[in-house]
Amino acid sequence: MLLICQQSHHFSSFFRGSSIASYDYVELCASLPIYITVTLCSLYVYRLDYPSIGQCIIINNKNFDRGTVSKEDHSCAASFVCVLLSHGDEGVFFGTDGSVELKYLTSLFRGDRCRSLVGKPKLFFIQACRGTDLDAGIETDSADDETTRIPVEADFLYAYSTAPGYYSWRNTMTGSWFMQSLCDMVTKYGKELELLHIMTRVNHKVAVEFESISNAPGFNAKKQIPCIVSMLTKEMYFTP
Repeated sequence: MLLICQQSHHFSSFFRGSSIASYDYVELCASLPIYITVTLCSLYVYRLDYPSIGQCIIINNKNFDRGTVSKEDHSCAASFVCVLLSHGDEGVFFGTDGSVELKYLTSLFRGDRCRSLVGKPKLFFIQACRGTDLDAGIETDSADDETTRIPVEADFLYAYSTAPGYYSWRNTMTGSWFMQSLCDMVTKYGKELELLHIMTRVNHKVAVEFESISNAPGFNAKKQIPCIVSMLTKEMYFTP
């Protein structure tokens, strides 16, 4: 597991609360089981009966070699998880020394570039703005062993903190709305629900339970909805 928590960069100084969110995620990772046994049909469920789920790496984004992790041998790991917390724009993630396209970063882990992750879930959780639009909200009434060719882009999941083009909110005291909700829902339902079901509950929690409070003109009473893009080909459970 790779965790990139970028608390500051040269594009903006407004990113308080990231250290809180990253701490919560590390605590969550520590609580997840290291050894997994899956009893459901392997045709529709990712195998997690590897020696370990993976590893958690907290790094300094300024000194990050983008190709390092993708070149490592992940043969003994069941999955790859990357958590990114920083500023951003649509398709772009900001670092201390410049910006990088998310498409380039994630492409390093495609099946044709990282063979040891072929057929395994590659999950990216991205806490960053995707634009400057604000959501004002609206009232509502209430496997087998046979060799199979698969696309190089298969088995990815991208969980964005907000919809395309929109601002991503965070509280200076408690961290980002998205990361709070993600940690809460995985902690609460990680032993019983499939990953996409958990992410649906994350979406609901962010959409219903959070609303901005700000004295800045135009920034008060705004909402947010995460965006989940799945190219997973099987279900993923954390159940031991």
